[in-house]
Amino acid sequence: HPLQASGRVVDGIAAERELLRDVRGEADLVLDTSRLNVHELRGRMRDFFGGRSAQGPRVSIVSFGYKYGLPVDADLVVDCRFLPNPHWIPELAPMTGLDAPVREYVLSREGAQEFLKAYFEVLQILLAGDEREGKHFVALAVGCTGGKHRSVAIAEYLAAQLTDDGSD
Repeated sequence: HPLQASGRVVDGIAAERELLRDVRGEADLVLDTSRLNVHELRGRMRDFFGGRSAQGPRVSIVSFGYKYGLPVDADLVVDCRFLPNPHWIPELAPMTGLDAPVREYVLSREGAQEFLKAYFEVLQILLAGDEREGKHFVALAVGCTGGKHRSVAIAEYLAAQLTDDGSD
C-alpha cells in the first residue's frame, strides 16, 4: 500500500482510512467493495446511480488516416479505402468529408450504400453483444488513406445512423 511506509499493508490501509475520515463523513454513499467481484460491483453501481436511458454501449467514432497508423484504443476498425478517393478530384481535394460535395461524392460511389447498410446491421449485432457482456464504451475507428475525405464522410454517416437508432 502506498501509505504503509516501512510498516505493514494494514498500517497503510489504516493511514488511508484516517486521511479519508472527513470525506467519508460527508459522503452520501459508502460502498464496501471488499467482498464484491467486478460483476457485483457493476450491479451495485447501476443500482445506486441508475442505468442510462439509451440502449447499448456508448459509441465513440473517430476517423483516421492509415498513413498515420491505427488509433490504439479502437475496438472496431472500418476501412473505407475501397471507395474512390476524392483527393484526386481537384475541386474536392481541399475539402473534407464534412463538406457536402465530398460527402455526396463518397456516399454516392458504387458499393457505398450497400456497405453502409450491411455494416450498420453488423454493428447492431456487435453492440447488442457488447451490451449483453456489460461493455459500456466502444471505440469505432473509420479509416481511409489520409483520414480527411472518405473516413470523415463515413464516420459522420454512421454517427447519424446510430443517433437516429437511439444509440449514444
